[in-house]
Amino acid sequence: METALRLVMNWPGAAVLQNLHPLIVHYPIAMLTSATVVYLAAAIARRDRWAWLALWLLAFGALGATAAVWSGLRAGDAVMVAPAVRENILEYHEYLMITAWVLSLLALVWGVAGRPLPRRGGIGFLALLLMMSAVLARGADYGGWMVYGYNAGGSLPQPIEFSR
Repeated sequence: METALRLVMNWPGAAVLQNLHPLIVHYPIAMLTSATVVYLAAAIARRDRWAWLALWLLAFGALGATAAVWSGLRAGDAVMVAPAVRENILEYHEYLMITAWVLSLLALVWGVAGRPLPRRGGIGFLALLLMMSAVLARGADYGGWMVYGYNAGGSLPQPIEFSR
């Protein structure tokens, strides 16, 4: 316990977090987006080694997304945001990120089945990755909007009304 306390004292940002979600979310976003870019490059250059790297990025990204969705759902009810922000931003963020997570799992199953780069349906696979990345980016934008626009999870006063 004393070691954990010392660790938190050396990480003042982590010490004031309401939950672990902010510490988890950035890794799967980076890995899933990178997997898409590397898969596209592998398909264009016809490089199986790059496709293997992309498959690993996709696997770790989907695993990280599982942790991010779990931590986000646990944090959602407890995060301090005004009801207007919850209804107009948080709910869309949750919907989009769960959708991106499901798409990442579908892409992972497809990628493992066609290792490293599916030869049949390759265009569909790449389209799925692009769709996943687009949904992921939009969901992350909603998350950033909550954090930076409305201090979600922070201690500053929350707005009473919501405006776009």
